[in-house]
Amino acid sequence: MPRLSLPNFSLEGFRRKLASVDALPQLCVLGVVSGLVTGAVMVGFRLLLGLGGLLFMPEGNHEAFEGLSPMVRSSLPLIAVALIGIFLWRQPSAARKLGVAHVIERLTYHQGRFPLRNWINQWWVGVATVLGGLSAGREGPAIHLGAAAASGLGQQLRLPHNSLRVLVACGTAAGISASFNTPIAGVIFAMEVVMMEYTIAGFMPVILASTMGALMAILVYGSEPAIQVPSVSLGSLMNLPWIVITALFIGLLAGLFIHVARSERISSLPVVLRLALVALVTAAVAWWYPDVQGIGYDSLDASLAGNLTVDVLLALVIAKLLLTAITVASGIPIGIIGPVLVVGAAAGALADLVGAWLFPQLGVEPGFYAMLGMAAMMGAVLQAPLAALMALLELTHNPNIILPGMLAVVVSGLTTRQLCRCDGFFISVTRHGLHPLQQPLMQALSRISVPAVMERSFVTTPRMVTRDQARALLVAKPAWILILRSTGDKPTLALKAADLARALIDEQELEEITSEEALIDLLEVPGLRLEMAPIHLQATLSEAFERLNDQAVDALYVEQGRRPKHKRISGIITRGSIERYYSLK
Repeated sequence: MPRLSLPNFSLEGFRRKLASVDALPQLCVLGVVSGLVTGAVMVGFRLLLGLGGLLFMPEGNHEAFEGLSPMVRSSLPLIAVALIGIFLWRQPSAARKLGVAHVIERLTYHQGRFPLRNWINQWWVGVATVLGGLSAGREGPAIHLGAAAASGLGQQLRLPHNSLRVLVACGTAAGISASFNTPIAGVIFAMEVVMMEYTIAGFMPVILASTMGALMAILVYGSEPAIQVPSVSLGSLMNLPWIVITALFIGLLAGLFIHVARSERISSLPVVLRLALVALVTAAVAWWYPDVQGIGYDSLDASLAGNLTVDVLLALVIAKLLLTAITVASGIPIGIIGPVLVVGAAAGALADLVGAWLFPQLGVEPGFYAMLGMAAMMGAVLQAPLAALMALLELTHNPNIILPGMLAVVVSGLTTRQLCRCDGFFISVTRHGLHPLQQPLMQALSRISVPAVMERSFVTTPRMVTRDQARALLVAKPAWILILRSTGDKPTLALKAADLARALIDEQELEEITSEEALIDLLEVPGLRLEMAPIHLQATLSEAFERLNDQAVDALYVEQGRRPKHKRISGIITRGSIERYYSLK
């Protein structure tokens, strides 16, 4: 009876598959696993916030700053900033980089590898900023924690860097999804804000990760969205001009936010002055308007229900916007997405009140303009219109809101970009000219790793060989001959094997060079020799391309293994092979 042979699911084979651009099944597996991991991390972070609320907040609600006495709620920012100043600022500047900006930086310049110290710092800093009454959100910490956890999984398995990039996107999407219970918005946010590209190979694993993240949150917190949104509709088309005016106003607010958050006047102040500024200003405003503290989802719900007074709405629009921006400019790493949504909803609610006073015939339901303001502010600050629209659709479960939502998001985004001269908030953080993630060449080369393109047919040899040794090198019909250094075992030059074979065949020329027993200098054999530098097996083609340019060489030998003495050469990749790959795509 014939025996059935099972396929070999070795980890090495899994890595090799992931190196290519068509590793969709393997990436989908990673998407499911990373989504579950990120969902669990996000649930853990939310439980920490809930535990803090149980310890000292009224009714155990970590958003209930209004229930605290003015003295207590004003002292919380002083304590939080002191803790951050003492424990975070003693660390190197690299360890103080947290949140979404840090995720984009690691994806851009470090192929999605995250330091453990930053990940640990994000846990306690995220909790301290929210429970400490600063104007801070939980989504930024959630994205960092999720992306780093998913990437850490790939690093432990030593997966190629092109798959680490996908894992970062998976962690980002699952973090947003588990925070808001908005899986589609999580996918679009990851692709539009973090990855800055749309590909089928990227979409599918990210969709699975976002779904798993939402599932983990649903199992713990139920299926209700994080923000309770009333059912509303456009009503009369007479609302459209006022929607445009409202979106224009919100776009200007978004531009103000970005300019203040990037203010060099604040960031250039001494550290002590910056921290004191944040603590004292937040404490002063919180004395009269505790609504500005924390994430502000309770204030957001009240804005959507039309239950806030004009003075509270003004405090949210002006004070919360400036407090959040000043905190960012001072270098305190906070999440901005939640506060931005709150400010946008309050601005929309104010526009609703003004519109009802000027044009009573408009007659829209309470919360309609607040909802549009929320999406418009998010889209303008992040320059992520699709993510804002998907969040609006998933939070409202109402497709009728999409038409006015599209108008509001586009107008506010154009206003911020064209009138205020602002790019997306997170792009502003890292931009030096055109952002690397927006360059088509680097995007294409980042989707595939070195093993998928490298030439594996090679032999290594010392520079000096006999004629018999030279013939032996050609027995296996290699494509390349790697010439080792005079000292050590690292190659410095690559010679095409065909050039050596041609020289051996040309007996007359070879006899002029050497006798049968004499040594042949491979550097004297006619042919093109490429200077070489090392690259590791997990690198992407974008890393290889940058390495070729930095080292001013035309070829790289690919090393495998972690320990220096145990590294072995797995292949060779040339500038021409990278150019051929890109031209075929």
